[in-house]
Amino acid sequence: MPFMHPMHFRSIRAPVLWLGLSSALVLAGCGGVVQRKVNYEPEAFGSTTTHTRDYQATEAETCEAARRALLSQGYMITAANADLVTGRKSFQPAAEVHVEVEFRVVCARESTRGGGKASKNTVAFATALQDRYGIKKVNNSASLGVGAIGSLSLPFSGSDDAMVKVASETLTDERFYDRFFALLDRFLEGPEDEADAPQEEKPEKPAAAPLPAEGPATTYPVNSSPNRG
Repeated sequence: MPFMHPMHFRSIRAPVLWLGLSSALVLAGCGGVVQRKVNYEPEAFGSTTTHTRDYQATEAETCEAARRALLSQGYMITAANADLVTGRKSFQPAAEVHVEVEFRVVCARESTRGGGKASKNTVAFATALQDRYGIKKVNNSASLGVGAIGSLSLPFSGSDDAMVKVASETLTDERFYDRFFALLDRFLEGPEDEADAPQEEKPEKPAAAPLPAEGPATTYPVNSSPNRG
């Protein structure tokens, strides 16, 4: 091997180091370009009709109707009290995709006065959070501990499937919440409307059959005075 002067070695090493540094900067720049800013344009805070509805009922009555509405659609209730109801439901849109929706309803009472008479009003706030899970394969390599040598890796390995969260999003579809609030309204109106509804007329019982008339009475002549000869 020919002898290489130290200065010549430095002249070759410098471009190599500069090339490596340039590549690292380029990769870092590319990584910065990949990152995208979150678009907060939908958060205009101009509409309050998507997640809220007003009801002429108490907090407990409104949240109880919300609990029944979620139960009727297969949600598993995780919490329920006078002013809060939460439920969770699982979906399987694809073989390796799992979706869970957590529904949360908060009932807040608002008291307004009009015409000198206090009236009760409850506002129901509904929010649904969607979590998406995917299957991820995790490789596991087998190792064997040896006292004198340490750990010895064996040539075979295995893999396990694990479900990991890949996305989380708050649902903002107005039609989704419209259907829920319409169902809540049905459960809220039930007992009072049934009491006010006209009762169906029950069919009158047939009159009892008259007793059979008795036959004509048999009379016998009675002489008021004895016969005179």
